[in-house]
Amino acid sequence: MREERIELGQRERDRLKVLHEIAKGHLKRREAGERLKLSERQIRRLLRRMGEQGDRGVLHGLRGRPSNRKFSAPFQQRVIERMRQQYSDFGPTLASEKLHQEGLRVSRETLRRWMAQAGLWRPRPKRAQRVHVWRPRRAAFGELVMMDSSPYAWLEDRGPACHLVAMIDDATSRIWGRFAERDTTEENMRTLWGWLARWGRPLALYTDKNGMFVTSRPVQWQEQLSDQPARTQFGRALAELGIDWIAAQSPQAKGRIERFFSTAQDRLVKELRLAGVETIEAANRFLENHFIPDWERRFTVIPRHVQDAHRSLGREHRLEEILSTRASRVVSDDHTISWQAQRWGIARESVRAGLRGVRVEIEKRLDGSHWLRFRHNYLPLHLCPAAPRSASPSGLRPPGLADRTPKPITKIKSKYIPPPDHPWRKRTFLSCGKPDISTLR
Repeated sequence: MREERIELGQRERDRLKVLHEIAKGHLKRREAGERLKLSERQIRRLLRRMGEQGDRGVLHGLRGRPSNRKFSAPFQQRVIERMRQQYSDFGPTLASEKLHQEGLRVSRETLRRWMAQAGLWRPRPKRAQRVHVWRPRRAAFGELVMMDSSPYAWLEDRGPACHLVAMIDDATSRIWGRFAERDTTEENMRTLWGWLARWGRPLALYTDKNGMFVTSRPVQWQEQLSDQPARTQFGRALAELGIDWIAAQSPQAKGRIERFFSTAQDRLVKELRLAGVETIEAANRFLENHFIPDWERRFTVIPRHVQDAHRSLGREHRLEEILSTRASRVVSDDHTISWQAQRWGIARESVRAGLRGVRVEIEKRLDGSHWLRFRHNYLPLHLCPAAPRSASPSGLRPPGLADRTPKPITKIKSKYIPPPDHPWRKRTFLSCGKPDISTLR
């Protein structure tokens, strides 16, 4: 007689061993029930099934049969067709959420298996990575905030390429950000302004070693007199706000915001596509009104300490002055200042005594205005018109001079050299005697 092979799991093997001990009289039913965490009645049922079916009696009765909760084949085909039509590049998690909104309720793991079978999803291969020591979250909201930017095709082919400048709290994963055309100091200051206006001043800001946060220039003499290190414009603003700056030594060190960008590049891009967003302004409105509230509702966590570590803004923290670009210049005799290949002038009514020849600070604020700081007073600056050029580079004459006759070109005289027979070259020798007066008349 051919032996039958039965596949058993670990739990079924344990049950079979205990039931054989009962059959041999080595164990009582009550003791077997305590060992298997089953009732004595269930032990009797298993023994009866073993007497009828042999060792196969320990197998579940539904083995090999389809589950009563299995989705029907037409429903699975409907979901796959919808995935191909609308969500072909979506991940299982986000696609499951969108299908739920359409009334197609399927779990993400089931959808992941269906997508893999249909060729719509390929699991990411695991790569060998460097070992980094795990760091726990900070205890309170506002102790540490991470800041970074991500260049990506956020609007795909519907709009211009842009950067997402974002901030995330280490303790709660709360976020704030905005889209910008370029990753500049001004755009990072605008993002920081949004965080400060919403929650206040955090204790520390964690960034990478980008040139807008750290500088290698030598310390200037003004900084030496005030015993200050060389700072960038952004670093100077953080110092005035009382926010500590911490530099990340590796991308893995700021992994929380890196993971946020990974999630945003998967979810936010598709949300913007479904909303039909085509401009940076519309993307910022969608980010503030829809994505950030949904993120805070679903992905933020409760910190260990409920007390907020943010500090409020005082009267001395005027953000329009602190979050600006500053430079030191000398006022010329005509009350103008040269900066960035342009000349900026002071209005006559704003001129103060002792202003000429003094080194002052000028500010370029985020609203585009320029101001001069002199003796704790701010004087507005206006752009001086450029001086007219002497000749047009294109060869065209200025308007109003087309009908004028050009002046003849004056020939430049060369140096005069007298000829050899010139009287000046002739020498006259006089005798030593008495001169003849008649020859001199």
